[in-house]
Amino acid sequence: MPVDPVALHGRRAALALLSAGLLAGCASRPLPRASTSATASDGAVTRRAPVAPVPPTQTPLALDPAAREAAVAQALLLINTPYTYGGNTPQGGFDCSGLMQYVFQQVGGAATRLPRSTAQWAAATLPVDEARLARGDLVFFNTTGAPFSHMGLYVGGEQFVHAPSSGGTVRKDSLASRYFATRYQGARRVFAA
Repeated sequence: MPVDPVALHGRRAALALLSAGLLAGCASRPLPRASTSATASDGAVTRRAPVAPVPPTQTPLALDPAAREAAVAQALLLINTPYTYGGNTPQGGFDCSGLMQYVFQQVGGAATRLPRSTAQWAAATLPVDEARLARGDLVFFNTTGAPFSHMGLYVGGEQFVHAPSSGGTVRKDSLASRYFATRYQGARRVFAA
């Protein structure tokens, strides 16, 4: 049976649009639109630096730094847990901010009221200079046209754990990937200095 090239192109375009929409699924409210990303002159994708660090708009979280490695270990243990919009348990699945809430509750944040949405996490954390990015820091992305619309936990080696999209699972991705490098918004810290 011959393949209609126009129909095939239309299906590919629809699949690409659907994939982009699925990657954007996270429990957060839209914020003002961010600037666009940069690509190196040789065509390589470079990680976009935040335009300006956004200060916290509420008292920053100051969790015990001794829990940093436990947070990384907890996030890694949750890889392959199904994505569920609004989810915040291993049994019910996770969205990106629900995953972070669960991880930090497990490692000592249970006594602290933790944020739920990505915007709330950004408002309750301190910006981290790229040179000081450490395991256990949060990394934020603009996946919907709004800053801080997606987040994950940095686990070192340019890798982060996150709950990316409907139909997916918690996974580890690279900050240098074409998709995430161009949407990177910066890192923020939940731990006391």
